[in-house]
Amino acid sequence: MNPIRLIHRVAGVLAALAGVLAALAGALLALAAAAPAAFASSRPPLPPPGWDKHPPPPVQVHTVVVGGMPGWQITLIAVVAALLAATAAVLLERARTARRKPATSAA
Repeated sequence: MNPIRLIHRVAGVLAALAGVLAALAGALLALAAAAPAAFASSRPPLPPPGWDKHPPPPVQVHTVVVGGMPGWQITLIAVVAALLAATAAVLLERARTARRKPATSAA
């Protein structure tokens, strides 16, 4: 084997290894940065004694709709996006096959 190719191959392997190590170091750094936030909360206070003997009276809850989007609109947007993506894929494939050179047979 050509020694220059061997050096090039070893350099490629070392570069890939360096990339993997950098990714692992980044993941470890992200975990170390997120760990203090995960352990920052304290335990909730204990309820007062006898809390379950006389529960509070039920409260009537009124649902208030402030905003949002109905489910049929979300479905419509998803269907239209899927149809547009499929149409674009078909048009791109037709354009690609139209530009392709026809295969010539060896005679």
